[in-house]
Amino acid sequence: MKHPDESAAPAPFSLDDSPIARELSDLTARRRALDKAEVVLTGRTRVLTVSNQKGGVGKTTTAVNIAAALVSVGARVLVIDLDPQGNASTALGVPHTADIPSIYDVLIDEFPLADIIQTSPESPDLLCAPSTIHLAGAEIELVSQVAREHRLKTALDDYLAGDENKLDFVLIDCPPSLGLLTINAFTAANELMIPIQCEYYALEGLSQLLGTVRMIQKHLNPALFLSTILLTMYDGRTRLAQQVAEEVREHFPNEVLHAVIPRSVRVSEAPSFGQTVIAYDRQSAGAIAYREAAVEIIRRDSAPQKEGES
Repeated sequence: MKHPDESAAPAPFSLDDSPIARELSDLTARRRALDKAEVVLTGRTRVLTVSNQKGGVGKTTTAVNIAAALVSVGARVLVIDLDPQGNASTALGVPHTADIPSIYDVLIDEFPLADIIQTSPESPDLLCAPSTIHLAGAEIELVSQVAREHRLKTALDDYLAGDENKLDFVLIDCPPSLGLLTINAFTAANELMIPIQCEYYALEGLSQLLGTVRMIQKHLNPALFLSTILLTMYDGRTRLAQQVAEEVREHFPNEVLHAVIPRSVRVSEAPSFGQTVIAYDRQSAGAIAYREAAVEIIRRDSAPQKEGES
């Protein structure tokens, strides 16, 4: 006598049920949602510093791709490359050789910011204040400067006051350290965005960074506050990534974006072509995630939270 289950034919395998098919279906649905997404820009300029002194968290990648994603939904954005490595300038496709006027000249020689800003080939609404190798010595040179912590803020305020085509966002890409360049970025900004990679020790060093932010708030810039945390390098196949995401959301429930940036070959490849992933492959999973994050950043306009900050 046969067991009842033995006579049942095995369920036919369907490509529609495969992980790849489900992922493609999910991406298609997210693309459609983005195409329908409506955002309203406030008309005021939001200045965000993108910082995390822990290296390898996708800080520069976040800065340039969020900037390009914001532009893709109608914003006008300036990226200030404050990292001596100049990777943000490279990714935005703007020249930044040693003989080109750069953010170094603004900080040390008081060049007007308007004199060094370049337009990215990606869009007339994507601007960049480039970094050059000279910036590597700026930490030491700034020590003897008058108002050394406010040099960037003064230059940025002057630029915004005279800018007829209003900027919606300024994103400042910091070096992976807490020196005078980063302090200048904190002093110039209203908001802090922290990229955190979904890997072991993700929160390591974060308390030191937030301690520095509190010192900046107390002594230099009371308007600065942590508005945004973006989870990067997320691999949903691993339990570790899920645990890290849960832990970060538990600690910072109001600051963490719902959008999560996955590990992506396209995101890694784009800078070598002098492009953001938005220009390199707009339909890729990484580009879609950055566009989702940009929409969320605009919609979560932080002005109401700011008033409640201590």
